[in-house]
Amino acid sequence: MDFTFSETQDAVREAATGIFNGLVDPDRVAAIEQTEDRIDRDLWSALAEAGLLALGLPAAVGGENLGLMEIGLLLEAQGKCVAPIPLWSTLVLGAHPIAKFGTPAQHETYLRSIGEGTAFASAALADVAISSTRRSSVTATPSGDGYVLTGVATAVPNAHVASFVLVPATTADGSTIVAIVDPSADGVRQERATTTNREVHPHLHFSSVAVEGVQILAGEATGAAVLEAMLDAAITGLCIIATGCGEAAIAQTAAYLNTREQFGRTLSTFQGTMLRLADAAIDEEVIRVTAWNAAWLIDQGADAAEAVRVAKWHTSDRGQRVVHATQHLHGGMGADISYPIHRYFLWNKQIELQLGSPSLQIAALGELLAARPVGVGGR
Repeated sequence: MDFTFSETQDAVREAATGIFNGLVDPDRVAAIEQTEDRIDRDLWSALAEAGLLALGLPAAVGGENLGLMEIGLLLEAQGKCVAPIPLWSTLVLGAHPIAKFGTPAQHETYLRSIGEGTAFASAALADVAISSTRRSSVTATPSGDGYVLTGVATAVPNAHVASFVLVPATTADGSTIVAIVDPSADGVRQERATTTNREVHPHLHFSSVAVEGVQILAGEATGAAVLEAMLDAAITGLCIIATGCGEAAIAQTAAYLNTREQFGRTLSTFQGTMLRLADAAIDEEVIRVTAWNAAWLIDQGADAAEAVRVAKWHTSDRGQRVVHATQHLHGGMGADISYPIHRYFLWNKQIELQLGSPSLQIAALGELLAARPVGVGGR
C-alpha cells in the first residue's frame, strides 16, 4: 500500500507552508491575539489569493473539488505556526458539509464567497458531540417549508465573524435537522466566550429564529446521517491540526536542546533528554498515521467512524504527552506563557477535549465494536 501524498497534495503542502512561514511568526501571533476578533485577515487574504481556500469547493463556484486530505494539509501547516485564522471552522465545519450535501443553489449562495476569502463560517457541534443520543440543545419546530429554532448552542468557533453557521437541531419526535443560520439574524444573540487557545467561540442564543426551506442543509430524513458525517470530518480536522502542533513543538525543542548547555554539554547529549524527546516523536507518528487514515477513509466515502474515534483518542492522549514533554524539556523557559512553545501546549490542550474527551472516544469506539455483527472484525 502506498502511503505517499500525490503530486497535487505535495503542491498544496508546499504552497501552504510557504505562505504560513512567510507571514506568521510568534510576534505576529501575539499581536493578532490582542485584537478584538483575533483573526489574521492579511493571512486569510493571502490564502484566498493563492486559491487554497477553494480547494474543497465545487468547481461550479470556483473550487477544485478536492477533499479533506487536501484541506488537512492547510490545517497541518496552520498547526505548525498556530496561526490565528478560522481555517478549521470555515473550511471543515462550514464549507465541507455544504459542498458535500448541499444543493447547487446553496453552493452558490454560501461557498463562492469563502473561496474568494470574503466570508467565514462555522458549525454548532459542541453539545451534540458529547451527547450519546446526538440530541441538540437547539429545538426545531416546523413552520411552513422551514423551521423555528429555539435554544442555546455553546462554544461555536469564530461565530463572531461567521457569515453563516450550520446548526443541528432536534425536533419534537427526536429527529435531527441541520440548518444554515445567519448569526446576525433576528432572534440570535451572541455571548462572547474565549477558549483555552485564545480564540473567540461565542455561545449562540436562539429565540424563535425562523429558517426557510432554502436554509435547510439536511431535513429530518437525512439529518442524523449528515450530522455524523459533519462530526467525523470535524474531529479528523482537529487531529490533523494537532499533528502540525506536535511536529513543530518537537522540532523547536530539538533545536533548543542542541544549543542549550548545562555542565559544559548541550542538553541533547544527555540520555534522559534524548529518550524523552524520542518518545514524543513516536507519539507524534502515531497521531499522524491515525489522523491521515481517518481523513483518507472519509474522502473515499468509507465508514470512518471507528478510525475517527481511534485518531481522536491518540491525538488527545499522546498529544498531551508530546506537548508536556516539549514544554518540560525547555525547563524554565517552558513555564513562560509568552514563550512560543507554550502556544502548542494551549492548542493541543484544547484539542484534547474539544468535540469529546479521550474517555468519550473510548466509550464511543466500544459501542461501535460491540455493534458489529458476529464474525466481523474478529468477533
